[in-house]
Amino acid sequence: MDALPVVDLTAFLNDPSGSEGLAVVEELRRAAHEVGFVYLCGHGVDPNLDEAMFGTAREFFDLPEADRRALAIEHSPAFRGYTILGDEVTNGRSDWRDQLDLGPEQPPPEHGPDDPAWMRLRGPNQWPTALPTMAPTVLRWMAAMDDVGITALRALAVGLGLPIDHFDHGFLPESDVHLKIIRYPSTTDAGDGQGVGLHSDTGLLTFILQDEVGGLQVQIGGEMIDAPARPGMYLMNLGEMLETATDGYLKATPHRVVSPPPGRERISIAYFFNPRFELPFERVELPDELAAVAPGADHDGVGLRVFGENNLKTRLRSHPDVARRHYADLA
Repeated sequence: MDALPVVDLTAFLNDPSGSEGLAVVEELRRAAHEVGFVYLCGHGVDPNLDEAMFGTAREFFDLPEADRRALAIEHSPAFRGYTILGDEVTNGRSDWRDQLDLGPEQPPPEHGPDDPAWMRLRGPNQWPTALPTMAPTVLRWMAAMDDVGITALRALAVGLGLPIDHFDHGFLPESDVHLKIIRYPSTTDAGDGQGVGLHSDTGLLTFILQDEVGGLQVQIGGEMIDAPARPGMYLMNLGEMLETATDGYLKATPHRVVSPPPGRERISIAYFFNPRFELPFERVELPDELAAVAPGADHDGVGLRVFGENNLKTRLRSHPDVARRHYADLA
């Protein structure tokens, strides 16, 4: 394989139970089972909104460093805020990127000493005061991506022989999604070429909006396949929760980002479409013909516990500064 599959969602959006809509379901099921990564077009999101997201991302990274550092992620027990170059870790190595982490706009949670630690993952975002249009632009895009996420999950549910709304309860009327607005500088700036290390995502679905600068690579059959931007498309990949819940039938495929060449930088916007933290994501009962080819999977119990527990474990490992400041009691 030298290119990732493409699925057009248009027919499914128009008529999920019609013959053309079910053909889309079959294409998406096959891609999720065989590859774990797929380009999505026909998703219905206004391309002008995508361009607005790129614009606000570039405006943010053009701010003076002091303005960005004022939003340091270590201020937030909800892991919302700015991460400077090299401060996030994958596989024990620093990732050469800086980023702004955001989520649903929420008040600080009220919790007591006996409440689960993952409740601290909810809270307000940190927005730059110098960019008053950033918050409304980002929140509009997130709302549009919620619709794309629900559409993709419904198509996957039908493809797995489940009711079309099987996964809805984890996301409607609200969920605990997470957004990263990321800049990958050139490796010559000081990094060792690891934009982000090889990993698989731990949640349900991830949607990637990226600029024309390459670097994202997907591991397929032992080979690293380039996954460049394609106009009007989001790149969707599946997380370990879905892989575990389907006994490995759906794939959480490893991927990485290689730093851009000299003189370039890459902007990527990653939307992690994850359910409410309270949700214990349970195993899916597959039809016999699908269960017969499911290879098995268990990422240390990911997908079989309350999602908030899985998510907090990953965040603490990636952001030791936040762990030290806000979660020292867990040590």
